[in-house]
Amino acid sequence: MGLLYDDAVIIRQSEKEDEPSVITVNCPDKTGLGCDLCRIILFFGLTVVGTGRPSTRWGLLKKRLMGACPSFWLACGMSSYWAELQPSMPPDVFLLKFCCNDRSGLLHDVTEVLCELELTIKTVKVSTTPDGKVMDLFYITDTRELMHTKRRKEDVYDHLKTVLGDDTSSCEIEIAGPDISASSQEPSFLSDAVIVDMFNIEMLEKHQDNSIAFKRPSITFDNLLSPSHTLIQIVCQDHKGLLYDIMRTLKDYNIQISYVRFTTKEKTECELDLFIMQADGEKIADLQKQNSLRCRLEMELSHPVRVALISRIPDTELVVANPVESSGKGRPLVFYDITLALKMLNKPIFSAEIRRHVIGDREWEVYRVLLDEGDGNSISTKEIEETVWKMLTSWG
Repeated sequence: MGLLYDDAVIIRQSEKEDEPSVITVNCPDKTGLGCDLCRIILFFGLTVVGTGRPSTRWGLLKKRLMGACPSFWLACGMSSYWAELQPSMPPDVFLLKFCCNDRSGLLHDVTEVLCELELTIKTVKVSTTPDGKVMDLFYITDTRELMHTKRRKEDVYDHLKTVLGDDTSSCEIEIAGPDISASSQEPSFLSDAVIVDMFNIEMLEKHQDNSIAFKRPSITFDNLLSPSHTLIQIVCQDHKGLLYDIMRTLKDYNIQISYVRFTTKEKTECELDLFIMQADGEKIADLQKQNSLRCRLEMELSHPVRVALISRIPDTELVVANPVESSGKGRPLVFYDITLALKMLNKPIFSAEIRRHVIGDREWEVYRVLLDEGDGNSISTKEIEETVWKMLTSWG
């Protein structure tokens, strides 16, 4: 693919806070490029119509884009993004384990440190002991690919010490064993009833509260406007990761995107025109294929994540699920948003774990959080579900 130069990724920061910045990446094209680009944008807490949270990590973003480099043009209002990404070897998985005194918001503070250090959480097992200590296991990958070095490990230790405190009895990082891959083969902790309620789209739409779902989008196909491309027109509600969800779906269907026009109306509604073709360069003329893609897009845009609060007397269990990309990558920052929402509600976490399960014909990343109901903090099920949902899907 040749050498990468500094001008392969150009970031022009906006001079005013209410104006968008422009990111330009010049490189060859490939199927799935839009998904890979949008995933990086989402990982850095950014959106194509502004910034989700203030970020001073433009240099790190540039490195991530340069380290991934095929050309993709995405016109988003006043902004244009050019990006390309190249395939890479699966990164090594490391086990971070520590034991320390528990406190309110600790799990989110640790998650925030790991995200700021560009460490991706693959799975986690968190437990609280009767004497008020936590034993946490984080399986992580390092996007900088430096975790094998002593300097990188010491940097992680130093940052963690600021949130774990001086009473930390142990904190270690080591290469993960084969148990990390075996964990995905463990039996599902979801009951049949929960699987039906959360993953059966008919039951989901029938019983789920509209406050934790978006209205069904309008999706139309047009094969007459362009001589070489199929045009998909989408009108839908805006949400955090909207473009990522669309690009991820098209990537899973092995569809190449040539051009996208994206506009927003009244900050809540989006209109998209996508000129696409199949991997063989042909239009999507088959009506069955069109209907299959339409149904998948409708599901992904109305239910980008699944949230449920389950009563297991005397405990309460929060379950969040999101689909995994065909490449094996999960949605960025989900655990970060879950723990932040619970910290804002001052709702203690007794235990937590992340697993992957194949449900139906898809792989899902499932987050299971057991809430501490003995804290005397009475919060309704509806409020917890809505707060977690809004944190996962809203920039506000």
